[in-house]
Amino acid sequence: MGSDPRSRFVELYESAYEPILGYVLRRYPHPEAAADVVAETFTIAWRRIEEVPKGDEARLWLYGVARRVLANHRRGERRHEQRTAALRERLAASPALARPPEDEMPQMGRVFRDLPDDDRELLSLVAWEKLDHGQIARMLGISRNAVRIRLHRARKRFARGLAKAGIDHPRATALEGSSL
Repeated sequence: MGSDPRSRFVELYESAYEPILGYVLRRYPHPEAAADVVAETFTIAWRRIEEVPKGDEARLWLYGVARRVLANHRRGERRHEQRTAALRERLAASPALARPPEDEMPQMGRVFRDLPDDDRELLSLVAWEKLDHGQIARMLGISRNAVRIRLHRARKRFARGLAKAGIDHPRATALEGSSL
């Protein structure tokens, strides 16, 4: 292998990438996650290139690193699954997330649900999150003027949907000028 760290790493990577990838893929069924494990393995090799043994011992050293990285990833997945399961249980018990049956959903709710995703998001940010135009602009990465225009259009579509559904509500008719 070359004497400078960069060329030594390049040679190590070129000679060991496929064996390490195969090792990881045989132990980890998700190709995207396996790619992350291999990348992390070689990142460690780069950071510790001076500690990597010479010759065939280098590949064995990489197998050991890959084994430890795999173990870390599996532990992380188990922790994630445990947290996710606990969150699912809490959410399942939450009355705030219980969806009423379609026939019990208020007509206004159905009109809102039928709006395009972007309209629902904008209207929700104003009504439920209490964000102003500047905050929404920063969050979405667009100008305040773009927020104002999009929000105006979303309110008009919502008002038209309410009118089409036969909802004659003071908020529906005054929607365009309100902050929803």
